[in-house]
Amino acid sequence: MAAHVPVLLDRVLELLGPALSRDSAVLVDATVGLGGHADALLAAHPGLTLVGFDRDPNALDRSGERLARHGDRVHLVHAGYDEMPRELAALGFEPAESVDGVLMDLGVSSMQLDLADRGFAYAQDAPLDMRMDPTTGRTAAEILNTYTADELTRVLRDYGEERFARRIANAVVSARAKEPFTTSARLVELLYDAVPAASRRTGGHPAKRTFQALRIEVNDELGSLERTLPAVYAALKDGGRIVVESYQSLEDRLVKRSFATMAASRTPPGLPVELPGHGPRLRLLTRGAEQADEQEKEHNPRAASVRLRAAERIREAS
Repeated sequence: MAAHVPVLLDRVLELLGPALSRDSAVLVDATVGLGGHADALLAAHPGLTLVGFDRDPNALDRSGERLARHGDRVHLVHAGYDEMPRELAALGFEPAESVDGVLMDLGVSSMQLDLADRGFAYAQDAPLDMRMDPTTGRTAAEILNTYTADELTRVLRDYGEERFARRIANAVVSARAKEPFTTSARLVELLYDAVPAASRRTGGHPAKRTFQALRIEVNDELGSLERTLPAVYAALKDGGRIVVESYQSLEDRLVKRSFATMAASRTPPGLPVELPGHGPRLRLLTRGAEQADEQEKEHNPRAASVRLRAAERIREAS
Protein backbone atom coordinates (compact mmCIF):
# COMPACT_ATOMS: atom_id res chain seq x y z
CA MET A 1 0.00 0.00 0.00
CA ALA A 2 1.29 3.48 -0.88
CA ALA A 3 2.36 5.76 1.93
CA HIS A 4 -0.41 8.04 3.15
CA VAL A 5 0.42 11.70 2.59
CA PRO A 6 -2.06 14.26 3.99
CA VAL A 7 -3.13 16.79 1.35
CA LEU A 8 -2.31 20.50 1.91
CA LEU A 9 -1.18 19.68 5.45
CA ASP A 10 0.71 22.93 6.10
CA ARG A 11 -2.24 25.03 4.92
CA VAL A 12 -4.67 23.04 7.08
CA LEU A 13 -2.43 23.60 10.12
CA GLU A 14 -2.22 27.31 9.34
CA LEU A 15 -5.96 27.80 8.88
CA LEU A 16 -7.08 25.82 11.93
CA GLY A 17 -4.22 27.01 14.16
CA PRO A 18 -5.80 30.18 15.61
CA ALA A 19 -8.96 28.32 16.68
CA LEU A 20 -7.13 25.28 18.07
CA SER A 21 -4.66 27.32 20.13
CA ARG A 22 -7.30 28.04 22.76
CA ASP A 23 -7.25 26.22 26.10
CA SER A 24 -8.90 22.77 25.95
CA ALA A 25 -9.79 23.18 22.27
CA VAL A 26 -11.88 20.51 20.54
CA LEU A 27 -11.44 19.49 16.90
CA VAL A 28 -13.81 17.30 14.91
CA ASP A 29 -12.05 15.46 12.11
CA ALA A 30 -15.15 14.45 10.18
CA THR A 31 -13.23 12.08 7.89
CA VAL A 32 -10.27 10.92 9.97
CA GLY A 33 -9.16 8.29 7.42
CA LEU A 34 -5.62 7.16 8.16
CA GLY A 35 -5.10 9.99 10.65
CA GLY A 36 -2.47 12.06 8.85
CA HIS A 37 -4.03 15.47 9.39
CA ALA A 38 -5.21 14.50 12.87
CA ASP A 39 -1.77 13.36 14.00
CA ALA A 40 -0.15 16.62 12.88
CA LEU A 41 -2.84 18.77 14.50
CA LEU A 42 -2.64 16.91 17.81
CA ALA A 43 1.15 17.24 17.80
CA ALA A 44 0.94 20.98 17.07
CA HIS A 45 -1.61 21.62 19.86
CA PRO A 46 -0.80 19.67 23.06
CA GLY A 47 -4.05 20.73 24.75
CA LEU A 48 -6.25 19.64 21.85
CA THR A 49 -8.98 16.98 22.10
CA LEU A 50 -9.86 15.27 18.82
CA VAL A 51 -13.09 13.54 17.85
CA GLY A 52 -12.48 11.56 14.67
CA PHE A 53 -15.32 10.18 12.57
CA ASP A 54 -15.10 7.59 9.82
CA ARG A 55 -17.54 5.18 8.20
CA ASP A 56 -14.78 2.70 7.48
CA PRO A 57 -13.82 0.41 10.40
CA ASN A 58 -10.55 -0.47 8.64
CA ALA A 59 -9.59 3.22 8.55
CA LEU A 60 -10.42 3.60 12.24
CA ASP A 61 -8.18 0.65 13.09
CA ARG A 62 -5.31 2.20 11.16
CA SER A 63 -5.81 5.72 12.50
CA GLY A 64 -6.22 4.34 16.03
CA GLU A 65 -2.74 2.83 15.80
CA ARG A 66 -1.30 6.05 14.42
CA LEU A 67 -2.92 8.28 17.02
CA ALA A 68 -2.38 6.02 20.04
CA ARG A 69 0.57 8.13 21.16
CA HIS A 70 -1.82 10.98 21.93
CA GLY A 71 -3.64 8.91 24.53
CA ASP A 72 -7.02 9.94 25.87
CA ARG A 73 -7.04 13.15 23.82
CA VAL A 74 -8.39 11.05 20.94
CA HIS A 75 -11.97 9.77 20.55
CA LEU A 76 -12.65 7.74 17.39
CA VAL A 77 -16.23 7.15 16.27
CA HIS A 78 -17.48 4.60 13.72
CA ALA A 79 -20.10 6.77 12.04
CA GLY A 80 -20.65 9.04 9.09
CA TYR A 81 -20.23 12.75 9.67
CA ASP A 82 -23.96 13.28 9.19
CA GLU A 83 -24.37 11.57 12.59
CA MET A 84 -22.14 14.19 14.21
CA PRO A 85 -24.73 15.90 16.51
CA ARG A 86 -25.85 12.61 18.06
CA GLU A 87 -22.33 11.23 18.48
CA LEU A 88 -20.97 14.46 19.96
CA ALA A 89 -23.81 14.47 22.47
CA ALA A 90 -23.00 10.86 23.39
CA LEU A 91 -19.44 11.99 24.20
CA GLY A 92 -20.71 14.79 26.41
CA PHE A 93 -20.41 17.72 24.01
CA GLU A 94 -23.28 20.15 23.59
CA PRO A 95 -24.82 20.15 20.08
CA ALA A 96 -24.33 23.93 19.88
CA GLU A 97 -21.10 25.91 20.20
CA SER A 98 -18.92 23.20 21.72
CA VAL A 99 -16.32 22.72 18.97
CA ASP A 100 -13.35 24.93 18.03
CA GLY A 101 -12.53 23.41 14.66
CA VAL A 102 -13.86 21.03 12.02
CA LEU A 103 -11.85 19.39 9.24
CA MET A 104 -13.60 17.63 6.35
CA ASP A 105 -11.28 15.83 3.93
CA LEU A 106 -13.95 14.54 1.57
CA GLY A 107 -14.21 11.71 -0.90
CA VAL A 108 -12.65 8.28 -1.11
CA SER A 109 -9.47 7.77 0.90
CA SER A 110 -6.12 6.61 -0.45
CA MET A 111 -6.48 3.39 1.57
CA GLN A 112 -9.87 2.62 0.02
CA LEU A 113 -8.46 3.17 -3.47
CA ASP A 114 -5.46 0.96 -2.73
CA LEU A 115 -7.51 -2.00 -1.46
CA ALA A 116 -8.62 -3.82 -4.60
CA ASP A 117 -11.47 -5.73 -2.94
CA ARG A 118 -13.33 -2.50 -2.12
CA GLY A 119 -14.14 -1.87 -5.80
CA PHE A 120 -13.46 1.88 -5.84
CA ALA A 121 -10.76 1.78 -8.53
CA TYR A 122 -11.64 1.01 -12.15
CA ALA A 123 -8.03 0.13 -13.01
CA GLN A 124 -8.23 -3.28 -11.32
CA ASP A 125 -10.86 -6.00 -11.35
CA ALA A 126 -12.73 -6.27 -8.04
CA PRO A 127 -16.21 -6.85 -6.62
CA LEU A 128 -18.48 -3.90 -7.32
CA ASP A 129 -18.86 -2.79 -3.71
CA MET A 130 -17.83 0.90 -3.23
CA ARG A 131 -19.28 1.20 0.27
CA MET A 132 -17.21 3.41 2.54
CA ASP A 133 -18.70 1.41 5.41
CA PRO A 134 -18.48 -2.19 4.16
CA THR A 135 -20.73 -3.39 6.98
CA THR A 136 -23.95 -1.78 5.79
CA GLY A 137 -25.90 -0.38 2.83
CA ARG A 138 -26.30 -1.15 -0.86
CA THR A 139 -23.36 -2.04 -3.04
CA ALA A 140 -22.63 -0.63 -6.48
CA ALA A 141 -23.54 -4.03 -7.92
CA GLU A 142 -27.00 -3.87 -6.32
CA ILE A 143 -27.58 -0.44 -7.82
CA LEU A 144 -26.47 -1.57 -11.29
CA ASN A 145 -28.65 -4.67 -11.11
CA THR A 146 -31.84 -3.14 -9.67
CA TYR A 147 -32.18 0.51 -10.75
CA THR A 148 -34.34 1.28 -13.76
CA ALA A 149 -32.78 2.83 -16.85
CA ASP A 150 -34.25 6.19 -15.81
CA GLU A 151 -32.77 5.92 -12.29
CA LEU A 152 -29.35 4.93 -13.61
CA THR A 153 -29.46 7.80 -16.10
CA ARG A 154 -30.17 10.24 -13.27
CA VAL A 155 -27.28 8.92 -11.16
CA LEU A 156 -24.78 9.04 -14.03
CA ARG A 157 -25.91 12.47 -15.23
CA ASP A 158 -26.24 14.17 -11.83
CA TYR A 159 -23.31 12.61 -9.98
CA GLY A 160 -20.92 11.79 -12.81
CA GLU A 161 -21.80 14.64 -15.19
CA GLU A 162 -21.72 11.92 -17.82
CA ARG A 163 -22.73 13.07 -21.33
CA PHE A 164 -23.65 9.53 -22.37
CA ALA A 165 -25.68 8.68 -19.26
CA ARG A 166 -28.74 7.40 -21.12
CA ARG A 167 -26.66 5.34 -23.52
CA ILE A 168 -24.71 3.73 -20.66
CA ALA A 169 -27.86 3.10 -18.60
CA ASN A 170 -29.56 1.33 -21.49
CA ALA A 171 -26.46 -0.79 -22.08
CA VAL A 172 -26.35 -1.78 -18.40
CA VAL A 173 -30.01 -2.81 -18.37
CA SER A 174 -29.54 -4.88 -21.53
CA ALA A 175 -26.37 -6.56 -20.24
CA ARG A 176 -27.71 -7.42 -16.80
CA ALA A 177 -30.68 -9.24 -18.34
CA LYS A 178 -28.16 -11.84 -19.53
CA GLU A 179 -26.01 -11.84 -16.39
CA PRO A 180 -26.00 -9.62 -13.28
CA PHE A 181 -23.01 -7.34 -12.71
CA THR A 182 -20.63 -8.50 -9.98
CA THR A 183 -17.14 -7.18 -10.84
CA SER A 184 -15.63 -3.95 -12.08
CA ALA A 185 -13.88 -5.43 -15.14
CA ARG A 186 -17.18 -6.29 -16.83
CA LEU A 187 -18.54 -2.80 -16.17
CA VAL A 188 -15.35 -1.19 -17.53
CA GLU A 189 -15.63 -3.33 -20.68
CA LEU A 190 -19.24 -2.21 -21.16
CA LEU A 191 -18.22 1.43 -20.73
CA TYR A 192 -15.51 1.12 -23.37
CA ASP A 193 -18.18 -0.13 -25.78
CA ALA A 194 -20.85 2.40 -24.77
CA VAL A 195 -18.75 5.58 -24.82
CA PRO A 196 -17.90 6.72 -28.37
CA ALA A 197 -14.26 6.38 -29.40
CA ALA A 198 -13.90 10.12 -30.07
CA SER A 199 -14.92 10.91 -26.49
CA ARG A 200 -12.56 8.26 -25.10
CA ARG A 201 -9.67 9.96 -26.88
CA THR A 202 -10.36 13.38 -25.37
CA GLY A 203 -12.40 12.83 -22.20
CA GLY A 204 -10.12 10.65 -20.11
CA HIS A 205 -10.86 7.10 -19.01
CA PRO A 206 -14.46 6.20 -19.96
CA ALA A 207 -15.07 4.62 -16.54
CA LYS A 208 -14.03 7.61 -14.43
CA ARG A 209 -17.36 9.45 -14.40
CA THR A 210 -19.49 6.31 -14.00
CA PHE A 211 -17.42 5.03 -11.07
CA GLN A 212 -17.62 8.45 -9.39
CA ALA A 213 -21.39 8.55 -9.87
CA LEU A 214 -21.91 5.07 -8.46
CA ARG A 215 -19.68 5.79 -5.45
CA ILE A 216 -21.60 8.99 -4.65
CA GLU A 217 -24.93 7.16 -4.94
CA VAL A 218 -23.80 4.18 -2.85
CA ASN A 219 -22.59 6.42 -0.02
CA ASP A 220 -25.09 9.30 -0.38
CA GLU A 221 -22.05 11.59 -0.31
CA LEU A 222 -23.71 14.81 -1.44
CA GLY A 223 -26.81 14.30 0.69
CA SER A 224 -24.67 13.60 3.75
CA LEU A 225 -22.56 16.68 3.14
CA GLU A 226 -25.59 18.92 2.61
CA ARG A 227 -27.17 17.66 5.85
CA THR A 228 -23.95 17.98 7.83
CA LEU A 229 -22.82 21.53 7.05
CA PRO A 230 -25.63 23.26 9.02
CA ALA A 231 -24.85 21.00 12.00
CA VAL A 232 -21.19 21.96 11.74
CA TYR A 233 -22.01 25.67 11.79
CA ALA A 234 -24.20 25.15 14.87
CA ALA A 235 -21.48 23.16 16.66
CA LEU A 236 -18.74 25.74 16.10
CA LYS A 237 -17.99 28.24 18.85
CA ASP A 238 -17.63 31.92 18.08
CA GLY A 239 -14.26 32.11 16.31
CA GLY A 240 -14.32 28.38 15.49
CA ARG A 241 -13.09 27.38 12.05
CA ILE A 242 -14.06 24.88 9.37
CA VAL A 243 -11.74 23.63 6.62
CA VAL A 244 -13.10 21.52 3.76
CA GLU A 245 -11.02 19.70 1.16
CA SER A 246 -13.06 18.57 -1.87
CA TYR A 247 -11.87 16.43 -4.76
CA GLN A 248 -14.64 16.78 -7.31
CA SER A 249 -16.65 19.71 -8.57
CA LEU A 250 -20.04 18.64 -7.17
CA GLU A 251 -18.76 18.63 -3.59
CA ASP A 252 -16.88 21.89 -4.04
CA ARG A 253 -19.93 23.66 -5.52
CA LEU A 254 -22.09 22.52 -2.60
CA VAL A 255 -19.53 23.79 -0.06
CA LYS A 256 -19.09 27.05 -1.98
CA ARG A 257 -22.85 27.73 -2.00
CA SER A 258 -23.25 26.85 1.66
CA PHE A 259 -20.36 29.06 2.75
CA ALA A 260 -21.61 31.93 0.59
CA THR A 261 -25.09 31.72 2.12
CA MET A 262 -23.71 31.75 5.65
CA ALA A 263 -21.32 34.62 4.87
CA ALA A 264 -24.05 36.85 3.42
CA SER A 265 -26.32 39.30 5.21
CA ARG A 266 -30.00 38.37 5.36
CA THR A 267 -31.08 41.99 5.84
CA PRO A 268 -33.34 43.04 2.93
CA PRO A 269 -31.49 45.19 0.38
CA GLY A 270 -31.91 48.95 0.78
CA LEU A 271 -32.17 49.09 4.56
CA PRO A 272 -29.64 51.52 6.06
CA VAL A 273 -28.67 49.23 8.98
CA GLU A 274 -28.21 45.52 9.57
CA LEU A 275 -31.29 43.97 11.15
CA PRO A 276 -30.53 42.21 14.46
CA GLY A 277 -30.02 38.50 13.93
CA HIS A 278 -29.73 38.91 10.15
CA GLY A 279 -25.99 39.44 9.79
CA PRO A 280 -23.38 37.09 8.31
CA ARG A 281 -22.65 33.97 10.35
CA LEU A 282 -19.39 33.04 8.65
CA ARG A 283 -16.28 34.93 7.60
CA LEU A 284 -14.56 33.42 4.59
CA LEU A 285 -10.86 32.70 5.13
CA THR A 286 -9.98 31.74 1.55
CA ARG A 287 -10.50 33.62 -1.69
CA GLY A 288 -12.26 31.06 -3.80
CA ALA A 289 -10.96 27.50 -3.68
CA GLU A 290 -7.26 26.98 -3.01
CA GLN A 291 -5.30 24.30 -4.86
CA ALA A 292 -2.09 22.42 -4.23
CA ASP A 293 1.05 23.77 -5.87
CA GLU A 294 2.90 21.87 -8.58
CA GLN A 295 5.49 20.50 -6.17
CA GLU A 296 2.86 18.90 -3.95
CA LYS A 297 0.97 17.51 -6.93
CA GLU A 298 4.17 15.90 -8.16
CA HIS A 299 4.89 14.22 -4.82
CA ASN A 300 1.27 13.40 -3.93
CA PRO A 301 -0.98 12.57 -6.91
CA ARG A 302 -4.12 12.77 -4.74
CA ALA A 303 -3.49 16.50 -4.32
CA ALA A 304 -3.98 17.15 -8.04
CA SER A 305 -7.73 17.68 -7.79
CA VAL A 306 -8.07 19.15 -4.29
CA ARG A 307 -10.06 22.33 -3.71
CA LEU A 308 -9.77 23.80 -0.21
CA ARG A 309 -12.20 26.28 1.34
CA ALA A 310 -12.19 27.61 4.90
CA ALA A 311 -14.36 29.86 7.04
CA GLU A 312 -14.68 31.18 10.60
CA ARG A 313 -17.86 31.27 12.67
CA ILE A 314 -18.67 34.82 13.75
CA ARG A 315 -21.15 36.11 16.25
CA GLU A 316 -24.16 37.81 14.73
CA ALA A 317 -24.63 41.39 15.86
CA SER A 318 -27.51 41.70 18.35
